[in-house]
Amino acid sequence: MLFVAAILPVVIYIFVVYKIDNFSLISVKNLLLQVLCGMVAALVCFGLFQLTGSILSENQSEFFNPVLEEIVKALPLLWLATRKKIVFFIDSVICGAAVGGGFSILENIFYLLLGNGMSLGTVLFRGLEVALVHMGCSAIVAAGLMLAVRIIERSRSRLGLKKSDIGMSIFLLLEAPVLHVFHNAFHFMPLVQFIFVFGTLGGLLMWTYYYDVDMIHRWIDKGLDKQLALLDSIKSGQLDNTQTGIFLVSIKEKFPPEDFFDIICYVQLHVELSVAAKSRVMIRESGLVKDLPLTKENKALILSQYEEYKILEKKLGKLARMTIAPIVKYYPADFKALEDLRTECKMSSDSP
Repeated sequence: MLFVAAILPVVIYIFVVYKIDNFSLISVKNLLLQVLCGMVAALVCFGLFQLTGSILSENQSEFFNPVLEEIVKALPLLWLATRKKIVFFIDSVICGAAVGGGFSILENIFYLLLGNGMSLGTVLFRGLEVALVHMGCSAIVAAGLMLAVRIIERSRSRLGLKKSDIGMSIFLLLEAPVLHVFHNAFHFMPLVQFIFVFGTLGGLLMWTYYYDVDMIHRWIDKGLDKQLALLDSIKSGQLDNTQTGIFLVSIKEKFPPEDFFDIICYVQLHVELSVAAKSRVMIRESGLVKDLPLTKENKALILSQYEEYKILEKKLGKLARMTIAPIVKYYPADFKALEDLRTECKMSSDSP
């Protein structure tokens, strides 16, 4: 009974966070994998605490251990962010909460096994309040890492950087360990502490949800409008109908005719794949994936377009790609949407 009481609140938290993902950005398989990563992180921390326990005093440990926990939990989240597996606040919160939840599950089990007769009330309190701290802090770290990667990608693409984004990334990465240290080192009445933690992290989750849904819609809507206009101008041969087309015409003299033709084909494939990926995201949000499955012809076309796109990318060379970088903007969100589309095509290539 005590083990169920220790684990059940964490499972409920993870389920609630996962259900706010209208866009199906994170699969159940990946969610469970992040929970497992969190459990591994708990094992690593348990081993490290055995080493530091003989060096640090109890007061020092209250400040050092939370920081160490957040660093270890951040490692799988850093891998996800750098591999562009988390590109929006909402999926960073989901993955961060899963890692923190997995950590909390194993930590609660350790306390039950090593503790001296913990009561049901104490177990429930740890399951509710301490699990929320781990999940919330990991979600904050994941959001900060995602934002940092987004800033780096914008810098590489020679796009403008917002000081507010840089400041927010630093704030999020510092906020999590500070909150964790504050929770561990300064003890209040349990009920007051729970209300403070729940209010702070719950408010962050609500803000993240509404901000990110709006950002995703803007990414889809504005991006689709511009890309469809460009695609129409390329197919009609009237590039001067759009600002992007005018830019392409302006660089025509810089390249031999055959190279410029490859550039146009490359841009067209980039736009077609991006439109297809964004359209699939919209279908997932509407819950119509099963009603509107990709046909074999669609899957074959998308996979062949992607293969041709990568061949042209190598053929063009670095100079040509740098020249057209202002219009072939490959944000982490575009990368993830396209990777999800390719995965769907490969995994269901045998379905009708």
